[in-house]
Amino acid sequence: GAWDMFRAYQDMREANYKGADKYFHARGNYDAAQRGPGGAWAAKVISDARERWQSDVSGRGAEDTRADQEANAWGRNGGDPNRYRPAGLPRKY
Repeated sequence: GAWDMFRAYQDMREANYKGADKYFHARGNYDAAQRGPGGAWAAKVISDARERWQSDVSGRGAEDTRADQEANAWGRNGGDPNRYRPAGLPRKY
């Protein structure tokens, strides 16, 4: 599961596509959770730690953290990550 989260993060950085953040959150959590309970657990731990750091250090705000966590939970619970896919994001991702 941790590898799935890392891969989604790498893809997000590579794509550098405005508005794609929530898609990559959902995709990483979805891919990790598909590996079973351990993958879902890893995705939750990583997501929670990242959001805690982001809200404490980056100053992006509670609303952004809430929206990220919504996308994380959506993917982790088997929701289609494409719900968050922005128009124009290359098919590669």
